[in-house]
Amino acid sequence: MAAEPQVKKDGHGPIILGRYELGNLLGHGTFAKVYHARNVKTEEFVAIKAIDKERVVKSGLVAHIKREIAILRRVRHPYIVQLFEVMATKTKIYFVMEYVRGGELFGKVAKGRLKEDSARRYFQQLISAVGFCHARGVYHRDLKPENLLLDDKGDLKVSDFGLSAVPDQLQKDGLFHTFCGTPAYVAPELLSRKGYDGAKADIWSCGVILFVLMAGYLPFHDQNVMAMYRKIYKGEFRCPRWFSSDLTKLLTRLLDTNPHSRITIPEIMENRWFKKGFRHVRFYVENDEVHSLDNIEDEHRPSPDLQDDASDSGCESDSSVASCPGSISSYHERRKLSLPRPASLNAFDIISFSSGFDLSGLFEESGEQARFLSSEPIPNIVSKLEEIAKIGSFTVRKKDCKVSLEGSRDGEKGPLTISAEIFELTPSLVVVEIRKKAGDRREYEEFYNKELKPGLQQLVYGPSAVDNFISDAR
Repeated sequence: MAAEPQVKKDGHGPIILGRYELGNLLGHGTFAKVYHARNVKTEEFVAIKAIDKERVVKSGLVAHIKREIAILRRVRHPYIVQLFEVMATKTKIYFVMEYVRGGELFGKVAKGRLKEDSARRYFQQLISAVGFCHARGVYHRDLKPENLLLDDKGDLKVSDFGLSAVPDQLQKDGLFHTFCGTPAYVAPELLSRKGYDGAKADIWSCGVILFVLMAGYLPFHDQNVMAMYRKIYKGEFRCPRWFSSDLTKLLTRLLDTNPHSRITIPEIMENRWFKKGFRHVRFYVENDEVHSLDNIEDEHRPSPDLQDDASDSGCESDSSVASCPGSISSYHERRKLSLPRPASLNAFDIISFSSGFDLSGLFEESGEQARFLSSEPIPNIVSKLEEIAKIGSFTVRKKDCKVSLEGSRDGEKGPLTISAEIFELTPSLVVVEIRKKAGDRREYEEFYNKELKPGLQQLVYGPSAVDNFISDAR
């Protein structure tokens, strides 16, 4: 570990581990301070949460910090503040996080209630993020406008997962028993101290947030905290006259004091008031960073003068797809068309793929990945992957010579995501590598054995040609 950073004489902030320059203090708590910072290599701005290691150790919160890191790595979503990396010195732990420029949603509400369409949009984004967390076994437990940030595009970002819980914290009765959260936003079942469902408690908090966005004040409020708790426990609130009947009905379900009959995330998604203008966010995670498919539509659209050439090569193009080399065999032709070339492999690479030089053209399988040889044109391989993806209701994302099959069903480990990457061995021979990137292993194995492997088998190269190639290489 490195020593603590020193303030430089030129007036700039301290440099942490030679990577980030600290700027202004953005906020602080008992154990941590949050700073605005700059990546000295990329010039990108980030937020850095600096945690006092000694205080954490003395307070017995080491496991708590580790759990927060694990949770932030598990919940990567466009409407959740991203954790980029964790660093440490002798005395500090640093969370390098996404810098959200727009401030807290609370700042908007403090100026007065929001218009219905604006409140609905924020609520839709909140439910998208919360539902994503719940599908991964993460329960926030401290949802409130102060923990909802806005980026420079006006989109919501859920932050502060310090009080979040995961299933391994459940008691024998299958419930959580730790009382936490902000008094005005806690669910009534937390007040009974008999245990609670983390998902149901989060939904209650979402209901209070929606009320605050639309009304400009809290549904349960009293100067005396105990009096406020009594109102929460009894569910005593009244919707203002400007609330529509559909909104009032939704709030009644969200703020149902009985957690068993309280509305669920899937039911919210089907609610008439909620569904108005709702659009599922499309994204993917690559290199531990979240990328929105909606934001890159124009960036990867082929220019007009290249669209015809890309079509001639047999490659499909869509809003989130970069062209891939097709039947073009000449390197100079590829350069002329500005098309990427698949990564090249040599004889030793391909020999190392299999033990005993046995490359009989069959799949070489190992756990969550597999490789095979093919002499098929790359567009044919991509088309076959797309065909197989439709069977499993996968979304296909293509970039260069990489194809990603992204599932729609959420599980504790997220949607099943499978990548296929194509490497050039010779001008007429390629290696296709299949790999599970995310999701449940059992689900991957079932899809792989029933659909993926049988579907790709016809693309596998014959054994005699492979043997000849290896002999030549020797």
